[in-house]
Amino acid sequence: MAVEEEGLRVFQSVKIKIGEAKNIPPYPGPNRMRDCYCTVNLDQEEVFRTKIIEKSLCPFYGEDFYCEIPRSFRHLSFYIFDRDVFRRDSSIGKVAVKKEDLQKYHGKDTWFQLQPVSADSEVQGKVHLELRLSEVITDSGAINHKLATRVLECQGLPIVNGQCDPYAAVSLLGPSRSEAKKTKVKRKTNNPQFEEVFYFEVTRPLSYTKRQFDVEEEDVDKLALRVDLWNASNLKFGDEFLGGVRVPLRVLGQAGVHDAWYFLQPRENGGKSVKVEELGSLRLNIVYTEDHVFPSEHYTPLRDLLLHSANVEPVSASTAHTLGEVCREKQEAAIPLVRLFLHYGKIVPFISAIAHAEVNRTQDPNTIFRGNSLTSKCIDETMKLAGMHYLQVTLKPIIDEICTEHKSCEIDPVKLKESENLDTNRENLRQYVDRIFNVITTSGVRCPTVMCDIFFSLRESAATRFQVDQDVRYTAVSSFIFLRFFAPAILSPNLFHLRPHHPDPATSRTLTLISKTIQTLGSLAKSKSANFKESYMAAFYDYFNEQKYADAVKNFLDLISTSGKWDQKSIETPIMLKEGSVKLTIKRVDGKGSKGTKGRFMIKRAQGRNRFGMKNFKKRWFRLTNHEFTYHKTKGEGALCSIPIENILAVERLEEESFKMKNMFQVIQPERALYIQANNCVEARDWIDILTKVSQCNRKRLSTYHPSAYLNGHWLCCKLSADAAPGCTPCTGSLPANIQLDVDGDRETERIYSLFSTYMTKLIKMQEACGSKSVYDGPEQEEYSSFVIDDPQETYKTLKLIVSAVQTLEHQHTKYKRDKFKKTKIGSQEHPIGDKSFQCYVRQQSESSTYSI
Repeated sequence: MAVEEEGLRVFQSVKIKIGEAKNIPPYPGPNRMRDCYCTVNLDQEEVFRTKIIEKSLCPFYGEDFYCEIPRSFRHLSFYIFDRDVFRRDSSIGKVAVKKEDLQKYHGKDTWFQLQPVSADSEVQGKVHLELRLSEVITDSGAINHKLATRVLECQGLPIVNGQCDPYAAVSLLGPSRSEAKKTKVKRKTNNPQFEEVFYFEVTRPLSYTKRQFDVEEEDVDKLALRVDLWNASNLKFGDEFLGGVRVPLRVLGQAGVHDAWYFLQPRENGGKSVKVEELGSLRLNIVYTEDHVFPSEHYTPLRDLLLHSANVEPVSASTAHTLGEVCREKQEAAIPLVRLFLHYGKIVPFISAIAHAEVNRTQDPNTIFRGNSLTSKCIDETMKLAGMHYLQVTLKPIIDEICTEHKSCEIDPVKLKESENLDTNRENLRQYVDRIFNVITTSGVRCPTVMCDIFFSLRESAATRFQVDQDVRYTAVSSFIFLRFFAPAILSPNLFHLRPHHPDPATSRTLTLISKTIQTLGSLAKSKSANFKESYMAAFYDYFNEQKYADAVKNFLDLISTSGKWDQKSIETPIMLKEGSVKLTIKRVDGKGSKGTKGRFMIKRAQGRNRFGMKNFKKRWFRLTNHEFTYHKTKGEGALCSIPIENILAVERLEEESFKMKNMFQVIQPERALYIQANNCVEARDWIDILTKVSQCNRKRLSTYHPSAYLNGHWLCCKLSADAAPGCTPCTGSLPANIQLDVDGDRETERIYSLFSTYMTKLIKMQEACGSKSVYDGPEQEEYSSFVIDDPQETYKTLKLIVSAVQTLEHQHTKYKRDKFKKTKIGSQEHPIGDKSFQCYVRQQSESSTYSI
């Protein structure tokens, strides 16, 4: 989800590898081990949770998480929790990285010390204050000064133990001042509107004339206003601190007025003295990306160069190929290139061109496509995008079964447990391999068309290049579909969205043995047993040393490398697209108002109900396929209700005011609407996106909708009383109908520009290499040997155009940053004053202030 900034869209995303924790403090008592899990939080909002690693003080998680960040945030936080025998969760420690510090750790494996979790470490949110110093003439004629402090509102306060009932305590601090006043408590909101004014007498020497007053500088410097936010608690431990701010009165300046937003801060001495090393540490790899995307016309020169790449002769002189040459890792270039070419329908000719060039450079058919080339990485990325649902419908059922059955499949005699039988384990493993092999080799009809077209091109190029080798047309395809697609998905199902978490060690071992066998079966190697270093694997493979397995592989490869023969749209089998990752609740709504219960809900507005009570709150499991949207009493049971995809007219957010609940959205049908609450903001966006995409081509889609609910006899948004009244707000912009290829072409072009800008020195060096190669037709200089340059003159022309396009965009970015800096007002709602920005605010005010009373 993009944030609009004066014609420019800003996207935020984060990719995290949660590695392991070490030196977690032992549990007090005889059983010193802990059952720990890790959560990922945007500020305090949990958006991801790892599985629980049992009985370990050094838990290994090995989990990846990626999300588009749909809102602003201050900290990316990670919590380690321990679950005790009573299934109670207690926090051990946390890692909190400020948004502005994320680039320090970009793409690096980093060990972070766990910090203690306390009220001060959980501070978040901001407060809006207005201060005004005014003169008051008393009955005796004396002149006093009063400070009027107006506490307007707060936003984004932390939620404590599932609730937030905030109030503000306001104090004037100074050498002899300790006045404290409180606002009223605002119930059940973390965005309270206070709108309360407090007056404090400011007594100090002053001089008075008719038109102005002065306050002595040294006295002002000694005075400060303190505003603390508290959560009114019913617990015996007292109210919980939510955050505070200290405002020196010198910010009033000569005008005597100050109106600004402030980030809430921890107390200066709020943290307890805890030895950090006692809490352990957590290994993380964080990649935070912020894309600033201009209107589409700014990218036309660079985009045209990129999309023309497949037509350039030789292809090594093209813009896309050049990106692969200058990037440190081919994967860096492959990700945005593939997404861009998929978006514009040019992925097959581009991959065909670079694959054909790579095949012609390959001398040995046994090494074809075995390196980490741009071709290999682009095909890998294409399979991940276009083939994800194919992978799920093919492998997910059997992978789920393996992960839940926990059958012993260890066939290494050295690792065998005393209670296990080697022959039984071999039979268990053989059955799993047989079943996975069969579902793969009979799935050819479901292979996406774009993958079939690419495999056809690989097969033709390899067969033409190595005409003597009859198997090369198979190995060229199997090196991708088996070695880089099915085998890795079996080995690490969590990375391919087949499982929510990394499997436990025993199951992971089973999947490793299956993956090895499937990889060897798919490779069609001449000597199968020689592929295994372990003798026990070679012996196990004898089960599959039959011609029928090789024939099945060849028939499958023939099928998926036949271009354009199969149309995915004709497949009748439903493909599961998304399920609720947590239990959800259906709530019956009557139109007279309603109150939400605590927790995470899916909420349906039922028809024909006049009243509702607690008995109407029922937990349900939601499931989405490419055919229907259903809900079930529990996961795995039959559907209680089914909504055909063609009946979904719109999917939009629902305003919080409707039910006083966050992260809500609505699925609008011809006769009713489902009101749904997701677990968090990321999950809500995911549901909205996928439901919108799968229903995008429906003929009767709405153009307008109601952003709030119909309650108390009228729509809350537009106040119309007719429940069938047309929507009052335009539906959000259309999205691509193809659920697999939801790509923003301008965003991908911006990412490619960013890569070219980062590696500009390599572009210049590549230009030098072209000149050197053109002038000196001899041995290549060592510093230029890493570049593939088949035609120096054509490559130099392309490089010159790339540099020009990149520099034009660079000027645009520089202008945007300069203009934004000029327009940034520190202390505004968008840029609150923080611990590091106060001096900037004072300087900004002094530069722009004028003296007038």
